[in-house]
Amino acid sequence: MSAPLCFASILLAWTAGAWATDYNLPFMEYLDKDSLVHLKWGFDHLQGNITFQLTVNTTGWVGFGFSPHGGMDDADIVMGGLGSDGSYFADYYSLGEKMPEMDKEQSYTLLSMTENDGQTIMTFQRPIETCDEKDFQITAQSIKLIYAYGKTDDIKYHAGFRGTKGINLLNYKSKTVSPDARYLSVKMDNISVPPNTTYYHCKVMKLGDLPTKHHIFQIEPEIEHQDVVHHMLLYHCPSFVKKPYDKPCYMGDLGDACFGVVASWAIGGTAYELPENTGIPIGGTQSDTYYRLEIHYNNPQKKEGIIDSSGLRLYYTDKLRQHDVGILTTGVFPVSPMEYDIPPKAEKFHSYGICNTSLFSQLVDPIPDLQVFSVLLHTHLAGRKVRVGHFRKGKQIDFLGVNENYNFDMQDIADLGTIKTIKPDDEIIVECVYNTLDRTQSTKMGLSTSDEMCLAFLFYYPAINITSCTSRPNTTLLSTTADQIAEYQSLMNALPQVQYITDANSKLSLYRYGTVRNVMETPTATCKNTNAASRLCTSWMVKAGGIILLLLSIAIM
Repeated sequence: MSAPLCFASILLAWTAGAWATDYNLPFMEYLDKDSLVHLKWGFDHLQGNITFQLTVNTTGWVGFGFSPHGGMDDADIVMGGLGSDGSYFADYYSLGEKMPEMDKEQSYTLLSMTENDGQTIMTFQRPIETCDEKDFQITAQSIKLIYAYGKTDDIKYHAGFRGTKGINLLNYKSKTVSPDARYLSVKMDNISVPPNTTYYHCKVMKLGDLPTKHHIFQIEPEIEHQDVVHHMLLYHCPSFVKKPYDKPCYMGDLGDACFGVVASWAIGGTAYELPENTGIPIGGTQSDTYYRLEIHYNNPQKKEGIIDSSGLRLYYTDKLRQHDVGILTTGVFPVSPMEYDIPPKAEKFHSYGICNTSLFSQLVDPIPDLQVFSVLLHTHLAGRKVRVGHFRKGKQIDFLGVNENYNFDMQDIADLGTIKTIKPDDEIIVECVYNTLDRTQSTKMGLSTSDEMCLAFLFYYPAINITSCTSRPNTTLLSTTADQIAEYQSLMNALPQVQYITDANSKLSLYRYGTVRNVMETPTATCKNTNAASRLCTSWMVKAGGIILLLLSIAIM
């Protein structure tokens, strides 16, 4: 950009009020539960810039960034503040739980830094797509945003002044509920949590008297003990479950057959609002249906005396939406007589669960196209990566979900950013990658926190009567043992997969000859180099002082 053009841009920005602290940013969220950290943002188009305004109740330093899993590992961070010598601001990257390093490529531009009524207001901008490998690539999926701040301008350890929240920045939908919105509170009733590492408690009940069909449009966790509640699932039961109970799960009761997922939450998750044209059906012809609330309590310290009434709040409406939502459970069948062991000392061990939708017709006919819009990925402590491959006619066409940096403590329902269509006969493959370098014994697939799982819950419409489509390698055919992890991995992948497909009435369809297909590499984001002259002009536009310098330089020419 030439000097006259740059000068014209600055004057235009000045007269348009670009230096005011009230930027025209359409989206906003509080990042913490106490409403002390407020974020506004906006963007022009998906190949342009994105602008942020972070307001924090402090007059010290503030930090904001993007993280693959909600922690400091591989985080892309900016930190700044308004000190005695003026404003300071820089782009950093973090390799772990230590002081971040300054990025050689400064991809973020400070637009303004102010303090007002005990708050620091930092407004800054970056390209949505950058070519810096240290920058987090912003996509139209839920992203873990992290923040931290201090009480002084000395940037050091933040202690408890930190947090994280998952937000889809490019496909944002405000999660607001009217104060008079109706809801069902589905909770435990003062249960005693035993001092066990892993405990599952189940409550079978009806949801209330809803003689006509309604739609659930938002699911919100109500958690009393954040330190032990690991995940919650609400299932609808088959018609033969006709009595309530409140006791430990999986003790041989009829309610063990309740596996049609209605609502879910896992550690690190927040309230989830469905797209405005969709809802989860309840009531009406299902008014006599029983439901099973299952809570997994993870209590590694074996604390005693915990009395808990956690559960889910289900916001519902009688104004029916266009589509009924279903939730399809896919991945590795979690409990089976066929043993599935993950070896110790493995850096990257892959497990696969497959779902061939051509088998749905054995239980439901006809099968419509299924429109997938969100996904919840789930493993336990050894999980490092989860991907959901989508295949058509034997070839992979897409991913239905990807988390390359899975974190057991940060599990949330992720919007896909676009609707993805599963057609009849398509295949779904859930791939989980585990790291067991710190383990000396094999890890089995099972329910305990120390066991492993590999699941993907797909949110889709229109709802069909299929509740789960999972598989497990037929290890009874494993005739040889392997001394090397790679050899064992190869043997496991070559085994036929036994597929389990169930419907809402617990009818089961079994297929013993499933095949694991190769999942392609995860596509990486493309980037565009920012024009150096434009970047230089932008840097001049950071402060009013830059305008004065530019005017002087032009006058001297």
